[in-house]
Amino acid sequence: MKRRDFLACAPAFGAMMLSMPAQAALQGDLAQTGRAVWESWKSAFLSSDGRVIDGLQQQSSHSEGQGYGMFLATVFDDAASFRQMYQWTERHLAIRPDALLAWRWLPGQANPVPDRNNATDGDLFYAWALVRAAARFRDRSYLERAQGIAAALAETCILPMPGRSDQLVLLPATFGFQHDSHLSLNPSYYMPLAMREVAAATGTPALAACAQSGEALLHEIAREGLVPDWVDVTPSGLRASEALSANAGYEALRVPLFLIWSRVPDHMAVRRMAAVYERTVQPGVAVPTVIEPLSGVVLESSADPGYQALAGLTVCSSQRGLGATIPPFSPDQPYYPATLQLFAVVAVHETLPECVPL
Repeated sequence: MKRRDFLACAPAFGAMMLSMPAQAALQGDLAQTGRAVWESWKSAFLSSDGRVIDGLQQQSSHSEGQGYGMFLATVFDDAASFRQMYQWTERHLAIRPDALLAWRWLPGQANPVPDRNNATDGDLFYAWALVRAAARFRDRSYLERAQGIAAALAETCILPMPGRSDQLVLLPATFGFQHDSHLSLNPSYYMPLAMREVAAATGTPALAACAQSGEALLHEIAREGLVPDWVDVTPSGLRASEALSANAGYEALRVPLFLIWSRVPDHMAVRRMAAVYERTVQPGVAVPTVIEPLSGVVLESSADPGYQALAGLTVCSSQRGLGATIPPFSPDQPYYPATLQLFAVVAVHETLPECVPL
């Protein structure tokens, strides 16, 4: 990835250069100012039939990607692409007996959906995209579909925290994460803003209550160090995951982004990650993507612009500075960092105008 001098227009909207200053661009409607970047993202990751393709994961499609893509389609006022992704998802992943989605579709397989378990973060973003689409595109049927998803999440994926009946936890899926001695949780599945917006729009207060508990849980984890990809919750407290990644890795990178986007930039989890970025991120140097949570030792790094955008957003938010170091968008990076980079731009646009790149 080529670092750059932060030109006024390029940082937020891609490799193409816009004629307007970035401040004016981000204060305007992203549907217009960012349209070229959105078209670039679609060309790289969206098939003609509405399937969001994750090239690094066996060219698969998953509920996360469909929900992410549909949400971005609402940001960029692209009703046609939203409808394509929605229709593909309903045909291929909405095959469970409840309102939730099967988590992954594999191309070229006799049985493209061998595992019908859901992924709660994918369902959450799918519902959030539908809520925003109902308002943006004036289609109540989207809201009705979101209501079914929200109700199913509340019924099957939200339950009292072990040992703390007054707090709620968000299970990663309807099954597979409840054990005799503990629950396995993925902290990055908590997106408080999405949970609260879906709760308000669909009349599902359990989602909003779970968002509140989730912010408290993330704070408790962050008191000890970086928030990891996975954590075990027992009746006696929290502990490092025994079976899943206990590092702060590619999944946990979303935690500061989602908290900043949810208007809690002072959260301990954001400050912890900002401290790592502040001591490691330099021009021309790849940014950390896998970190040991307690020591802060960097185990893996990446030069993909999307991860650099997360670092820039997190540092700007923590330092209360002016101008996040968000690099130009590149469709040559994989689906995941490319999508997170667009999310970082949306987060700046919605919550942190002072972090518009200078």
